[in-house]
Amino acid sequence: MDSFLFALNATLPIFLVILLGWFLRRIGLLTPAFTNVANKYVFQCALPFSLFRSMSSMDFRSEFDPKFCLFCFGVTTVMFLGVWGISWLALKNRALVGAFAQASVRSSAAILGIAMAENIYGSAGMVPMMIMASVPFFNAYSVVILTFSPHVDENGQLIPPAPEENLWKKTLCNVAKNPIIIAILLGIPFSLFSIPIPTLAQTFISQVAGSATTIALLVVGATFTGLDSFRNWKPTLAATLIKLFLLPALFLPLAAWFGFRNSALIAILIMVGGPTTVSCFVMAKQMGGDAKLTAQAVALSTLVSSLSITLWVFLLHHFCLI
Repeated sequence: MDSFLFALNATLPIFLVILLGWFLRRIGLLTPAFTNVANKYVFQCALPFSLFRSMSSMDFRSEFDPKFCLFCFGVTTVMFLGVWGISWLALKNRALVGAFAQASVRSSAAILGIAMAENIYGSAGMVPMMIMASVPFFNAYSVVILTFSPHVDENGQLIPPAPEENLWKKTLCNVAKNPIIIAILLGIPFSLFSIPIPTLAQTFISQVAGSATTIALLVVGATFTGLDSFRNWKPTLAATLIKLFLLPALFLPLAAWFGFRNSALIAILIMVGGPTTVSCFVMAKQMGGDAKLTAQAVALSTLVSSLSITLWVFLLHHFCLI
């Protein structure tokens, strides 16, 4: 019973804020124009401030865990390549391969990871390190998968993959310009060399950072548009089950065996078992992937994750891992 209450206290407030965002969007209080601007504010300003605060305030010399970072990188690589390979073998419709593989793996790591860790431990904990070790590769691998997977043109004709010129250069540039990654890297010297931050600056950073989680969760709820006609329901359901149940079932025991506990394990849970991020839809649409399938995977995984994440938190607490 204690583990069940612990899981509810850890997850329910987060999903209630998401539900509030959906409700406010339904009654017209949050408009599409507002959510677009708020989404940019979160990813380009508030979330980077939050991650800079978390990274700069930690004792990098004693808390940096190379084993944890290597684990996150290795699992990210195995997940993307493994699911991509399975997609090629299992999907008869080759046009779905890129979108399916991306939607089955890529998590909303920053938003839910920080929210979950702060809700349980009062700080972001190991989430910034997880983001540093995995999110750049989320972006890079997604670009590669969508580029080297076939898609359909406006007439529904299958187009073989045609990699862009300088693909790796463009991908690395996009990762290097990511404000979340920049914020983490900027915070490392302050932590590593114990550089003091003036009280005025600390207060300013904390006020901006404090707005990140709530606004981000409201925007997630406001952008939830439902499952529409639920076309391609089989691959949508399969992607959701892989994302929320199969990957955590494979990698959480492995993480526990490696000795990761508490906020490190929460960070890994969100990395492998968080719902599909909305960024997948944007990338699939821009790169010729099946945007409809991706949107449905985002919607369904967000809906089901309220149950799945609660279940995983319950199990981790029951076995005294968090």
